[in-house]
Amino acid sequence: MAPPPPHRPYKRPAISDQQRRRDLALQAQSARRADAQARARSLANSLLSPSSAAADTAVEGDSERDHEPTVAEAASKLRGSDARRWHVFARPAGKRCLVVSCNGITISRLRNGSILHRFPSALPNGSKRDISGPASSYSILDCIFHEPDETYYIIDMICWRGYSLYDCTAEFRFFWVNSKLMETTAGDPPSTYHRYRFSAVPIYECTLQGLQAAYSGSTPYVKDGLLFYNKHAHYLAGITPLALVWKDEACSQYVIDTDSKGQVPSEQHIVLDLQEDGKLTTSDDPPVVFGSLDNEFIQKSNLRPGNLLRFAVKDERVKLVDGKMEISELQFVGKPNRARAFADSHSKALFQYAARHAPLRIEDLVASIQSNNMELESTDVEMQG
Repeated sequence: MAPPPPHRPYKRPAISDQQRRRDLALQAQSARRADAQARARSLANSLLSPSSAAADTAVEGDSERDHEPTVAEAASKLRGSDARRWHVFARPAGKRCLVVSCNGITISRLRNGSILHRFPSALPNGSKRDISGPASSYSILDCIFHEPDETYYIIDMICWRGYSLYDCTAEFRFFWVNSKLMETTAGDPPSTYHRYRFSAVPIYECTLQGLQAAYSGSTPYVKDGLLFYNKHAHYLAGITPLALVWKDEACSQYVIDTDSKGQVPSEQHIVLDLQEDGKLTTSDDPPVVFGSLDNEFIQKSNLRPGNLLRFAVKDERVKLVDGKMEISELQFVGKPNRARAFADSHSKALFQYAARHAPLRIEDLVASIQSNNMELESTDVEMQG
């Protein structure tokens, strides 16, 4: 009898950096038992509080992120995974904001904390005429204000009539956006007690048909890329690998970042946060260090910790190591627009680099979904640095 063939150990595929962080994020949200109701109440109070008016002018380097919505990482690479774990939809072009309705008034605030609009709405308790139940009951929506049709497009829901959705999955939150909005007249044309219209965005399963509908389908708004949300993700303020954004010239006017004059610079620009020790970091948690400034330059340029600073990056100064972006030299350009609240993330910097050299194409997304193996990646870009 012939001896059995030698055992060949199974070699597991390498886990990407973003997949590792995504797994950790899912584990963290499962282990977290924070009071979601208290978090929603705290956010509503910060959005409604008159003391927040101090934030109506942007404060550079402000570490407080009470007004910040979920921020998607930029996607620039694919790896094998299950596309059915994701939703996809076309992101409206416009101003990202959080909207709260309470005590007969509706207020929207931008990421830097400044008030965009204060107005009556048909959201629950959003106007003096539409108070139902306790007047202090609040609703919080994650929206994009689309100026051409003066409409708030709802891309997520944080709280509805005082019920917190922080610890609910994205799949459930998207269901509630559509079902609860239909219970109101917030989608009706503007009127005296309803200054702006609210509308849900069409959300699709991340199948080939869903991707094509989000990418090529008609929408009442101007598109600014595609958003991918992990179905199991809870609502998290700030940057998360459980939400990803991708864009190309066909679905966005702003694939490559422009300078302060609205022009595409010849070299990549990146906005970083100046730390106490002179280090220049991204907005990630933990932050990624891309360089540093010496004290002499800081004093000569009248800079201070917390300043957001814009730098130019030469291609030959960029190196990609294990999917991480390393920059050997930064050229100081100046300060960005004062309305800017946060530095760039590492994934955004990497996406901008990829967009200039080897962008992820819609054909790559289609091919990946056709093989039923999709995972959007912001790292491991296979290019020469």
